[in-house]
Amino acid sequence: MAKQHKKTVTGRVLHDPVKDKLRPMFPLDLSKCRTIDELVRGMGDTAFTGRQIGDAADVFEVMARDKDCFVVMTLSGALTVGKMGLVFCDLIESGVVKAIVSTGALMAHGLVEATGYSHFRYDEKMGDSELFQAGYNRVYDSLEPETNLDHVEEVMDHILDEWDAEDVVCSWKVHRRIGEHLHKTAPGRGILKSAYEHNVPVFVPAFSDSELGIDFALHKIARLRDKRPLLRFDPFEDFEKFADTMLATKRMGILTVGGGVPRNWSQQFGVYAELLARRGYKKLPLKRYNYGVRICPEPVHWGGLSGSTYTEAVSWGKFVPPEEGGRFAEVFDDATVALPLIVGAVLERIGYFKRD
Repeated sequence: MAKQHKKTVTGRVLHDPVKDKLRPMFPLDLSKCRTIDELVRGMGDTAFTGRQIGDAADVFEVMARDKDCFVVMTLSGALTVGKMGLVFCDLIESGVVKAIVSTGALMAHGLVEATGYSHFRYDEKMGDSELFQAGYNRVYDSLEPETNLDHVEEVMDHILDEWDAEDVVCSWKVHRRIGEHLHKTAPGRGILKSAYEHNVPVFVPAFSDSELGIDFALHKIARLRDKRPLLRFDPFEDFEKFADTMLATKRMGILTVGGGVPRNWSQQFGVYAELLARRGYKKLPLKRYNYGVRICPEPVHWGGLSGSTYTEAVSWGKFVPPEEGGRFAEVFDDATVALPLIVGAVLERIGYFKRD
């Protein structure tokens, strides 16, 4: 029989944390950290956001090693302007990420990067009105020259000029064509080029809310002017492609950077699958995400989707609850800090980076 804890004179029962199997914490010893992985493992034994990063790496490693897990990466924010593009390429090229759901702006800025054009640091000596007159679009502390976006339109026009008017347009088809174009013409790396080369579909559910969507609208005007057949864009082609892809999986994982439409659109697949079964369209088991890692600084109490927790999503039937085996981690931090640490650590663990 297990030894009973004795009550103190104040009525408290003081437990032994070792016997209670609590996990100890340790000081971060930088002298022992020679790799990203060693740093992140050390952070996992600390507290606050450092621990969140360590825990997220552990969950993401399980996702990455699970051969039956189909990992979706959702992206929002100005992460390609923020120079995270090659991190996304590594996730694709390592085989960890199998599909991407993103904002359109992120893909447009990534296209700029992949074709050899640059973004620049914002010089605070220039006011925003002055920036407008000079053709510099400000993204927080960085600049996207308008001439870059003119180049994006040239690429889009090239893609759309060759499009068969009988073929319905949707975002994953557009981004695959762009990736193919980059594969043929661009010497460097880029998210859409890597996605094409590794057969990773890229979905942009809010396609019209982007530079590429504007370019599609302008191309429509050009076709009207030239009396050419119009192209038809159908967002449900994306929806059905994503749904069919996810229905074929054994297990699902999601890496969410930011929130917004990409996160919700990806997560609502579980709701869609449940409704297909419950409303009599198909005989399906519940299809919910088994793993999730989320990086976002948005607080819960604002009530927006970007800050909603995985626990909340469990109530919608989007995630397998922890008591049934679901594994999740949430990091409340700037993605340009947390993402490279988590991804770098996990790619080291699975042997993607070859160290001398």
